[in-house]
Amino acid sequence: MTTARTTAPAHRAQVALPPPTSLPRRLLKHPRLMHYNRLILLVWTVNLAFLATRPDGGLGPRTLSHAALANFLLAIVVRQQYVINLLFRLATAAPTSWPLRIRWALAKVYHFGGLHVGGATAGALWFLALVGSLTRHGAPAATLAVSYALLGLLVAIVATALPPFRARFHNHFEKAHRFGGWAALALLWAQTVLTTLDERGGGSAADALLTAPELWTVAVLTFSVALPWLRLRRVPVAIERPSSHVALVRFDHGVTPFAGSSTAVSRNPLLEWHSFANVPAPGQAGFRLTISRAGDWTGKFIDDLPSHVWVKGITTAGVANIETLFTKVIYVATGSGIGPCLPHLLAREVPARLVWATRDPRRTYGDGLVDEILAVQPDALIWDTSEHGKPDMVELAYAAYAEFGAEAVICISNKKLTWQVVHGMERRGIPAYGAIWDS
Repeated sequence: MTTARTTAPAHRAQVALPPPTSLPRRLLKHPRLMHYNRLILLVWTVNLAFLATRPDGGLGPRTLSHAALANFLLAIVVRQQYVINLLFRLATAAPTSWPLRIRWALAKVYHFGGLHVGGATAGALWFLALVGSLTRHGAPAATLAVSYALLGLLVAIVATALPPFRARFHNHFEKAHRFGGWAALALLWAQTVLTTLDERGGGSAADALLTAPELWTVAVLTFSVALPWLRLRRVPVAIERPSSHVALVRFDHGVTPFAGSSTAVSRNPLLEWHSFANVPAPGQAGFRLTISRAGDWTGKFIDDLPSHVWVKGITTAGVANIETLFTKVIYVATGSGIGPCLPHLLAREVPARLVWATRDPRRTYGDGLVDEILAVQPDALIWDTSEHGKPDMVELAYAAYAEFGAEAVICISNKKLTWQVVHGMERRGIPAYGAIWDS
């Protein structure tokens, strides 16, 4: 049986971490200045520039409405799965012959959520200004009633999406975003129709609505929101449970997603959805998901294995798809983080080296999965935390990076450790990537 290279505290690779880069470069790599936040700032800056160019009195209800809708369009469409896949395809089209600094920046494409946040918050502020303008101009009572109701809903959606609330009450955040978003979309239709009719001069109402760009914009928003739900279906699954910690879920319903994509699954499609990395096997139909115990939903799933689950949407590119921008990469994973790494390791599109820290891998994940990993990663560094305790993952990541001659590090772990590895590498001038928990 193939065995992985393992390490114990007394036998760690003797590779000293390089010193941090200069202070200005370190500041630019700080998590507070990550590309996600830079994109939020970019959207706000564009909106402020637009505001600054408006002449006195140039912010009437129509202009405010257009500004709000433009930002809402950006916020919603940039989250559409086809758009996400297109962004990844464009960003990863750069050849590895391009300068590393350019590829380093392009690989941050998965920070596109900053556009969503920037557009949503800016749109809410423009809509607040619109409601104030409608009130001052004496809009009809029906228009004001709908506008104020929509404004209240937007405030609630933004408030529940703020990091403190979102981190502590994530399920409530998801429900507020889903049901509140649907209600807001319905109210946006009503508000847009009413304001369009209020502003029309002569002519029929039908002509006014059919020729209004605002209505067509809302139609695009609606289609973008509805598209994933048009693919909602209940499908059978076959589940293997190698331990009480993990369920390996196999799907074979006529869909074979690309390596590095994810699928959203649910047991109750109106209440809760969870996305997991697809693990297709080269040359085989269908795919697998690795679901580890990490909360109430996953715990119930493992303890009470379903025969069917709901799926929706379009398989969507994940962070590790940026691997093709580099000549060699290091995959750093802990526990079930091996799931998103596995399809890329199996596909072997880019030379890679795996560093995986997990508790008793064979007992937890089963011999079959571990042997499958070792078949494509015979030099993998597997750290058994039940035997050796938790390692310094930054140290192990850099040792593998230096030994393998890699260009980048991709980390799939919990939030705290992902940031430790990504920031630990980037502040030393090494491209590093990991999830940013913005969905």
